[in-house]
Amino acid sequence: MGDTEELFAKYVGRKKEFEELISAIQVQRMNVTLDREEPVPKDGDPVPPGWHHLYFAFPGLPLTRELGRDGRNINEWPVDPTLPMRMYAGSRARFHRPLFIGDKARCVSELVSVKVKQGRSGKLAISTYRHTMSTAAGVATVDEWDMVDREEPKGEGDNRSSGQMAPSDPKWEKIVTPTSVMLFRFSAVTFNAHRIHYDHPYSTDVEGYPGLLLHGPFTATLLCDFARDNYPGATMTGFEMRAKLPLFSDRPLRIMGRPREGGKVCDLWAVTSENTVGMEAFATFA
Repeated sequence: MGDTEELFAKYVGRKKEFEELISAIQVQRMNVTLDREEPVPKDGDPVPPGWHHLYFAFPGLPLTRELGRDGRNINEWPVDPTLPMRMYAGSRARFHRPLFIGDKARCVSELVSVKVKQGRSGKLAISTYRHTMSTAAGVATVDEWDMVDREEPKGEGDNRSSGQMAPSDPKWEKIVTPTSVMLFRFSAVTFNAHRIHYDHPYSTDVEGYPGLLLHGPFTATLLCDFARDNYPGATMTGFEMRAKLPLFSDRPLRIMGRPREGGKVCDLWAVTSENTVGMEAFATFA
């Protein structure tokens, strides 16, 4: 077993617990960040599916001095100094019941597994975390995240021209342009200090990207919201996504969707101006 495997293996199975009051202000902050003109939320209203990441401040609330050079917490989950760059690669969420504003909720987070392999950009560590959120009524949401830690860039940060081409026959489509201000507000409302999302000189000069990166959960939220907007009144039971290419701020992004036969599942894509898929996802409905 290599050094990276040994480092992560010590944390596999470790759990952390968080408690939080599900507040209305977090939902309202997300509404205005995403330009959603929704009624002001109040006690007893359900939190929209997929918005659970507004709470619990994964993976905790470190002091500022405990953050690494990129703004990430370096004292909680395992961090390999030889793999200084982290990306949110995918997630699988199941919605059993809503979180309601006013609920006292509990989250148990666990590092489930880690795989170390060699990729095009060098060594990668792919770690899976399971977050189980509950209230007095029982389990509300179970969400598994895949995170990738990798080596310093070798000039391949902007690979928009490669990858999977977008579908040619979506049923639904809209164009959004996520701005640097939106990314900053999203970082603030989710308490995410990762500098690639709001510090342009750091993202470009240190990590080698051509601009600010969209948060994986930011793009996933756009897709999740797009699905529920096209299924008014339906109950979303699950949402899964996979990041395919890095996406950057201040560039048009096509949000596309198409229901599968039977109508209870829809496929979703976030597409670059080069017509390549930056993120693919699907949502399920009862």
